[in-house]
Amino acid sequence: MDTPLKRTPLYEAHVKAGARMVPFGGWEMPVQYAGIVEEHRAVRGAVGLFDVSHMGEFEVAGPHARVVLQSLTTNDVAALAVGQVQYSVLCYPNGTIVDDLTVYRLADDRFMLTVNAANIDKDWAHVTQHTEHGKDARWTNVSADTGLIAVQGPRAEALVGRLADQDVTKIGYYRFARGRVAGVPALVSRTGYTGEDGFELYAKAADTARLWAALLGAGHGDGVQPIGLGARDTLRLEMKYALYGNDIDDTTNALEAGLGWVVKPAKGAFIGGEALEKIRAEGVRRKLVGIEMVDKAVARHGYPVLKDGRRVGVVTSGSYGPSVDKYIAMAYVEAPLAGVGTELAVEVRGAAKAARVVKTPFHPSRVKKA
Repeated sequence: MDTPLKRTPLYEAHVKAGARMVPFGGWEMPVQYAGIVEEHRAVRGAVGLFDVSHMGEFEVAGPHARVVLQSLTTNDVAALAVGQVQYSVLCYPNGTIVDDLTVYRLADDRFMLTVNAANIDKDWAHVTQHTEHGKDARWTNVSADTGLIAVQGPRAEALVGRLADQDVTKIGYYRFARGRVAGVPALVSRTGYTGEDGFELYAKAADTARLWAALLGAGHGDGVQPIGLGARDTLRLEMKYALYGNDIDDTTNALEAGLGWVVKPAKGAFIGGEALEKIRAEGVRRKLVGIEMVDKAVARHGYPVLKDGRRVGVVTSGSYGPSVDKYIAMAYVEAPLAGVGTELAVEVRGAAKAARVVKTPFHPSRVKKA
């Protein structure tokens, strides 16, 4: 028997708004409301709201919490100040990817991990299995109790700022603060998955619908729109942000995926560290690159990439990019062919369609890094 799909605290709001609901990672999620291109442009031009309550959140606390995270994740947790966020990766001993995630330092000895929705159970098993310190590093899975709304776009700061009880302009990129937004207690994080400025608002699951309604109401004059998974995908693709299950998974490693910048061997031993150093020393055999279609065609996940008729790689994500007005894709290709300008082809329904490797991101990032 099929397991019933889980629903976020905003399910009723999506249905009422006329969203088209689809299964995603075990959840029933909105793929679009008005239309993918329109929603994409709303985020690039104004402000969009995303329901990301399906994401998982784990907390780890205790005197050994930092030590445990140092051994589990690739990035250097010791570099995190309280109030700071870090992008990182969980690896298997062979160096392949369990998941990509963000790490929040909530206090000296308390952290939160935000993980991908489809990976919650697998990640929970992984982190608890590899924690030997027992009471000195206590794990709590707070996923079911936590709602998460992303507010993204050039007007996101003004919208959240009007509803927050503090000055959100002071929250730096990949930093967070606690406060109230529309009267709802929230963790306000200046992070996102779109390449636009904005925030991710963590609140109690029971408060999420009230927060969503308040943001939609207060953002009416800003042109706020609810945004589905379809536009979330085209927005992140234009930034060449990896999606677990498409561009990275348990058959790929962080170095070939272009995530070597979050692999910090100097910090000491971590799961997968030795394997990654061996790969680094030998050099990766393939690289994840950005591809622009020369011929008008959509390169989809799993399509073969060709060079002079020979298969040299595979497409991992592809779509029309509304902000760049081009058909774009991400693909793993043999390392010698990964240079910008390399002429390739993508096999689309039996026909070779011309493509080339291009510089990424496809669209310039507008996050506030200061």
